[in-house]
Amino acid sequence: MAALAALALLLSGCGVVSGSTATSSQTGTRTIQDADGTSIEAPAAPQRVVTLSEPTLDGALALDVTPVGTTAGRGQTTVPGYLADRAADVPVVGQVATPNYEEIGGLHPDLILTDGTSINDDAVLEQLRAIAPVVVTGHAGDDWRDNFRLVADALGRADQGEDVIDAYQQHVDEVRAQLGDYQDQTFSIVRWQGSSASLILEELPPGQALADLGLQRPSGQDRRGEGHSEPVSLENLSEIDADYMFFGTLGGSSVGNTDAGGASDEAGAREALRQAVAVPGFTQLNVYQQQHVFLVDGSLWTSTGGPILMDALITDVHDTLIGDE
Repeated sequence: MAALAALALLLSGCGVVSGSTATSSQTGTRTIQDADGTSIEAPAAPQRVVTLSEPTLDGALALDVTPVGTTAGRGQTTVPGYLADRAADVPVVGQVATPNYEEIGGLHPDLILTDGTSINDDAVLEQLRAIAPVVVTGHAGDDWRDNFRLVADALGRADQGEDVIDAYQQHVDEVRAQLGDYQDQTFSIVRWQGSSASLILEELPPGQALADLGLQRPSGQDRRGEGHSEPVSLENLSEIDADYMFFGTLGGSSVGNTDAGGASDEAGAREALRQAVAVPGFTQLNVYQQQHVFLVDGSLWTSTGGPILMDALITDVHDTLIGDE
């Protein structure tokens, strides 16, 4: 509590006022019920938004809102790789689950958006609320649409949010209609880190994208997990096998070790595949022998995000399986 009080004093010295007082005299406030059921007095028209998760950054950008600060991508030291072209100039003010309070306060935000893919600690949320109103927009494993709708509502752009969702669904319908030859095949999604694999299951955005397209998962992956990737032991490496595989990496990094280095793009996936083929049993997998391992951007395929990520996944599936046919 002493640390929290000191933080509040520091921020007030920087000219940042917490809660609704900072905005009521400027643009007015409105009450928002966040994903935790908490009623938040937030600006009716926020001007300085900080996003502290990949889905909230993605969602804000999809709504033409550029945050004044954001978190690094999972297992990365910069913004998520797939958003680099849109958010390269947005300051990074923390890693997943570890925001930098002083840097956030220095940005003078009037709204902070986060979710359970990044922050699940009540003490962290309490300290953030000493800086500005905080809206928790969802939890790991939730339907991305529900989380995005709360992002759009918090930003005062609910109608625009529905337009984004409708455009995604139209894209899905167009691509799904072309995938008839693949409907009876199975598709694995794997994140390879060092010498081991993790499965991306149904609840993560890539799993939701394949489900939207009507593509099947192997029996061992046709299920929900706990809202994050699930490690596979080398003794059970056959669990990653399928007719086709989307194979990505976040380099050597992880949420707890973002400085380990390595790339998350397709070049990084190529290096990860080189490591994988040296692991006993990998080259015996049916998907490898059939040469059906597709190298993908790990920040897109093996992490989390919002509508920009989802739409890019649908495009990737189309370009990989259909191409110019």
